[in-house]
Amino acid sequence: MATLLAPRTTLRTPDLSRLGPHWYAAVMGTAITGNAAAALPVDVPGRAAFAEAVWTLSLLMLAALLAGRAVHLTRHREQARHTLLADPSAAVFYGCPPMALLAVGYGALTVGGPVLGEPAALALDALLWTAGTAYALAVAAGLPYLMVTRHRLSALEANPTWLLPVVAPMVSAALGPALVPHLPAGAPRQALLYGCVAMFGASLLATLALLPVVLGGLLHSKLPALVLTPSLFLVLGPLGQSTTAVHQFADALPLALPGAGPGAGAAARALAEVYGVTVTGFALLWLAVALAANLRALRAGMPFAMTWWAFTFPVGTLVTGTTALARHTGFGGFTALAAGLYLLLLAAWAVALARTAGGLRAGRLL
Repeated sequence: MATLLAPRTTLRTPDLSRLGPHWYAAVMGTAITGNAAAALPVDVPGRAAFAEAVWTLSLLMLAALLAGRAVHLTRHREQARHTLLADPSAAVFYGCPPMALLAVGYGALTVGGPVLGEPAALALDALLWTAGTAYALAVAAGLPYLMVTRHRLSALEANPTWLLPVVAPMVSAALGPALVPHLPAGAPRQALLYGCVAMFGASLLATLALLPVVLGGLLHSKLPALVLTPSLFLVLGPLGQSTTAVHQFADALPLALPGAGPGAGAAARALAEVYGVTVTGFALLWLAVALAANLRALRAGMPFAMTWWAFTFPVGTLVTGTTALARHTGFGGFTALAAGLYLLLLAAWAVALARTAGGLRAGRLL
């Protein structure tokens, strides 16, 4: 009788064959939501606790995803090989895993201390930054190589997802300077800062080379599917992240190069401010374009897909960039802008997270 009255439940076995690298975008978006909350130049009650909770969620998501991807790469090796070597529209998303590692690692250092303990948080950041940087450099070189030698592509059909592989080193460059104070003085600190600046240059120049191709493809062929409209936000990623990076360099310079004198630090901050304000201006212009295009797509019935996570991480980089500008300039307008952008990020993250959780429960996403 008890058996007859028990509710019927159907256990769905996830189809991990569809667990591609694009899933790391959910980790990226969640991590930067917590990281940006902690960095905001506005003090709100409960902000630190919220940042810790969201970052902890991103850590758990990363652990679950790493385990799932390990199963995927073991049981579906041929499909994974096909994704990388023969499906350029999916291969570009291999830029997401290193950025997820880097974002969660940085959060461990800046947010995760009360959760893990300071020594463990520092060790986790050092581990994830090292692994994420190696992964980012491999992707930034390997994917363009495949695009040139193997993938069948047309520049007339380029879209913003092409930027993902080359943006990953910029994330490493922006987050690496936070480790400078934890290294021995002298050569180790110098090497880290110089390495981050080199990755900044590599990623920035690669982005500048690709961006005209991407814009040309959008103007010529538009987006191939309505569900790709959120990818327009990806253009914001290198803009916000590079702004964050130059300010991080300015902060780390006195520690890494103490012999340069106070004048060098002041010059670095001034350069960071000029660069940041200039790039943020273009970023806000593109944000308006991306918002208008996505509102149009939503009215046309754009369905939910994992591409909606593109609403999160790129906007998060604008939050960290404008937060750095507010910190260095003291201008209240940047403080207000950072707060407004964070509200946009928070809304986008909440919607993407809720829709993803619903899609997983219903079995639509896997």
